[in-house]
Amino acid sequence: MIKKITEKDKEDWENFLKNKKKNLNKNSIKQKDINNPDKNKQDWENFLNTKEKIPNKDFVQKKNIRYEKIKKIDLHGYTIEEANEAVEQFIQKCFDEDVTKIIVITGKGLRSKNIENPFLSKDLSILKYSVPEFIENNKSLTRLIIETTDAKIEDGGSGAFYVYLKNKNKFKE
Repeated sequence: MIKKITEKDKEDWENFLKNKKKNLNKNSIKQKDINNPDKNKQDWENFLNTKEKIPNKDFVQKKNIRYEKIKKIDLHGYTIEEANEAVEQFIQKCFDEDVTKIIVITGKGLRSKNIENPFLSKDLSILKYSVPEFIENNKSLTRLIIETTDAKIEDGGSGAFYVYLKNKNKFKE
């Protein structure tokens, strides 16, 4: 079934074609401006000569990021009193230097001579147990510490532990 084109359809078609030509002419003018190499070159030179540059995201100082700073202390050969004093001083010093993580190496206590003494506790006389307990019971140290956790194998395993320190800049007494 073929339908006849009415006069109204022809008129609408002609109007459509006229409007299309007008729109094409407007777009072609815009295209000439965009494709103008002299204008692009001038814009590029203006950008290069201005002092405002796009910041390099790799070199921008990030204020809210605290970079990990790690220090170690090895307590092999220390007595309990020496170890406790050394740890207390070391934690305070590291806090002042804004260290984030301390690796405290106590050793496993396998060669400890305290085991032979019947008057000493076998567990608490070994640094592996006594130093973490000293830290937990020392209020001046616990206010500087976020947490203490067991160390990974590569950092000493069961013969060491981590102490995570609070941020000195955000610290409130």
